Amino acid sequence: MAPLAITAHTATTALGAGLEAQYAALAQGRGGLRRNDFGDAALDCWIGRVEGLEQAPLPSALERWESRNHRLAWLALRQDGFIEAATAAVRRHGATRVATLIGTSTSSIGETEAAYANLEDGRFPAAQARLHVHNPHAACDFVALACGAQGPCLTVATACSSSAKVFALAARMLHAGLADAAIVGGVDTLCGSGLYGFNALQLVSPEPCRPFDAQRRGLSLGEAGGFALLEREATAPVRAWLRGYGESSDAHHMSAPHPQGLGARRAMADALARAGLDPEAIGYLNLHGTATPANDSVEAAAVAALFPATLHAGSTKGWTGHTLGAAGIVESVFALLALEHGLLPGTLNSREPDPACGPQVRFETALQPIAHAMNNAFGFGGNNCSLVFSCA
Repeated sequence: MAPLAITAHTATTALGAGLEAQYAALAQGRGGLRRNDFGDAALDCWIGRVEGLEQAPLPSALERWESRNHRLAWLALRQDGFIEAATAAVRRHGATRVATLIGTSTSSIGETEAAYANLEDGRFPAAQARLHVHNPHAACDFVALACGAQGPCLTVATACSSSAKVFALAARMLHAGLADAAIVGGVDTLCGSGLYGFNALQLVSPEPCRPFDAQRRGLSLGEAGGFALLEREATAPVRAWLRGYGESSDAHHMSAPHPQGLGARRAMADALARAGLDPEAIGYLNLHGTATPANDSVEAAAVAALFPATLHAGSTKGWTGHTLGAAGIVESVFALLALEHGLLPGTLNSREPDPACGPQVRFETALQPIAHAMNNAFGFGGNNCSLVFSCA
């Protein structure tokens, strides 16, 4: 595949707002998880909560979009000069030639939960009856409006792979000539449906998550927003390249991965093939690594079957929590930071390696220049996506 230029990127997580905050926390081994203090805080667990959203209402021009999810999207857009880069791309290419492709899992469902809690005669209160907010596509419409993009506007909702798959969708769209640039990304915020839903699946850990640890007890949920700007023919300075993508669908189970990791391995192999790279070329792999028993062991086996022992692979969910539909973009940004700075994150909180894991899974962070990085994002139902990025 012809590489696509990444001319801007950013992420906001429980580690802070923007790239500098992400890099500092990764380098210092300082996680962002905290004891659950969201909502009624009834669940005994740890979360990755973005500080200050409650005190950050949208500006008056955007107040009709008010929701926690859109507050986070607005905060993330304004980091690292991203919204300026996006609006500049709109001016360069024309508004109708810039696509907006956003991944999310729950969108603004927290706002919908609040509206249901205040029903009046079976109806949403007038102030909360905002249908443009109460739908899965709301975040994509919001980002397009904020950036002035009027090209194709599409939401991807494939659970935890959502904001990785937007890169693949952008690649197909740009190579087909349907757009000249694409704003890709994802936003997901903490909400009751997410916390209690995953708890009902018995997947939430009562302690900070420990991916690939022999004693792991489940995941820690988080929230995040992040974006990247892709251009087919870059006229702005290139930060990195999207070299390849791979997608697969297990269709094995509603929530469990294929026991032999066939879909995960297929996604990684296809991403390498599109990039024209051998497995040995990848210097860093950001693992999906949710700290659930089935997910980690299956992913580790798939990685061990494909990559040499020299690969540095780790999960960053011990830093941010599992940010669901935003995990793909956040961890792609971590892969881009690895390319730019040679910082290869390990696996925070984990101490005792699971014997099922191969030597590729590292717990310690390393400093080493690399030329190519991969990010894995595997969602419920076997919605798998792997991305390959290369240095500018």
